[in-house]
Amino acid sequence: MKLVSTRDVSGKTVNSAEAIAHGLAKDGGLFAPAALPKFTLEDIEGLAQKNYSELVAFVAEPFLSSFTFNELRKFTTLAYQSFPSYAAPIISLDEKAHILELFHGPTLAFKDFALSLLPHLLTASLKKLGISKTAVILAATSGDTGSAALEGFAGVSGTKICVFYPRRGVSNIQRLQMTSKTGGNVKVIGITGNFDDAQSSVKAIFGDLDTVMQLEKGGYILSSANSINWGRIVPQIAYYFSAYVSLVSSGKLALGKPMNVVVPTGNFGNILAAYYAKKSGLSINKLICASNSNNVLTDFINTGVYDKNRAFCTTISPSMDILISSNLERFLFDLYNHEGDIVKGLMEALSETGRYEISPTAHKTMAELLYSGYANDNVTLSTIKEIWQKHGYLSDTHTAVAIKVYQDYVEQSGDIKTPAIIASTASPFKFADSTLEALGVSAVGSDFEKLAKLSEISGIEIPHSLVALASNEELHKTVCNPKDMRSELLNWLGL
Repeated sequence: MKLVSTRDVSGKTVNSAEAIAHGLAKDGGLFAPAALPKFTLEDIEGLAQKNYSELVAFVAEPFLSSFTFNELRKFTTLAYQSFPSYAAPIISLDEKAHILELFHGPTLAFKDFALSLLPHLLTASLKKLGISKTAVILAATSGDTGSAALEGFAGVSGTKICVFYPRRGVSNIQRLQMTSKTGGNVKVIGITGNFDDAQSSVKAIFGDLDTVMQLEKGGYILSSANSINWGRIVPQIAYYFSAYVSLVSSGKLALGKPMNVVVPTGNFGNILAAYYAKKSGLSINKLICASNSNNVLTDFINTGVYDKNRAFCTTISPSMDILISSNLERFLFDLYNHEGDIVKGLMEALSETGRYEISPTAHKTMAELLYSGYANDNVTLSTIKEIWQKHGYLSDTHTAVAIKVYQDYVEQSGDIKTPAIIASTASPFKFADSTLEALGVSAVGSDFEKLAKLSEISGIEIPHSLVALASNEELHKTVCNPKDMRSELLNWLGL
């Protein structure tokens, strides 16, 4: 597979090792596939015989053609060794609604799937490219990327990782998972703005030639752990294949018949992975995009107008508190048949005015692929309670948004026959305050007392990694203005 910048007009391509090593294209675009592979029904049926690590290596191989299958098999074995025997289990609410649990990794969020694998892909990419410089991994996080990236890269030789997060925009547990992280190669910095501020500043650092040159002179090369990195998207494609095979194996879906996919999303990366799976031969009917009160994606999908000029909402589903959805650029690139000049124009309009509008033809195509809706905090809380009382299933705040939007989709579309996979992106224990509130329980005491209370009520054991946090010291206390992120990074590196 070759990849091309979403803003390129020359047709210049790179291989997957180059895309992973550099993270972002020099023109500010994202690396996207020049062409997608095609999996046959026979290929998909054969996945049922593989364990999770084998499945990921098989699915990833055509997307990461810089690596051999044996290399990928080695990487996935190492990446998922701390996960349960089957890393992405399916829990059925009823005959049609099936929860894909993606929170059984080390930091209890779906981003563990990609960020456990990315360090292996990145270090191997640098080696293949003959790059001896230390990779500086920059990450902006709305809550979960940061802790997963730190978990993956801490202690990895030849790398340093710096994570920026909105100081007032993550849960206490999410913050502690990041700020208590040990390791000589890690740095965590809070910012006084929101996630969009952090993400925009990280992109600006990548695009600042003077900064890039200064880093290179100091022996460093910039790379990214955010989903702008191609190495983040590919492992997420794999778990949709896993989900499909699980439904088929359990008799809930006939091989070759379609499923719907429901994803709570802010940055559009997780649902983009499902889109690529569909385009590569996985039988998916509708992609259902679920937003919280920061419903810029809902409005865009329904109207064709992307407009971030609106109030930013701090919600109980903080990983979705985003108004600039970076991975939408890859989707637009595909929607416009790889016409990079059009995508470049749309992104320039977004930067200059905060909005853009796609063509009626593109909007019609998008509307055929996607359904979108949103749920505010009150609806999210009531959905957690409803699903707990009706099905005995405890969901986190992000998953509850997805469940509610799926319910709305069924009601509006009348599609009661197609089985649906609902991506559950985090453990409810990461958001114990809100989960307890949803269940009608007063959330008092320390964060860890709340975890104990939630465990008592639900009968679910507190995840071990959260129990261990209770004795961790908060080590990273730096807070800066978004405009000072560049200087904080350079100071940390001694430049």
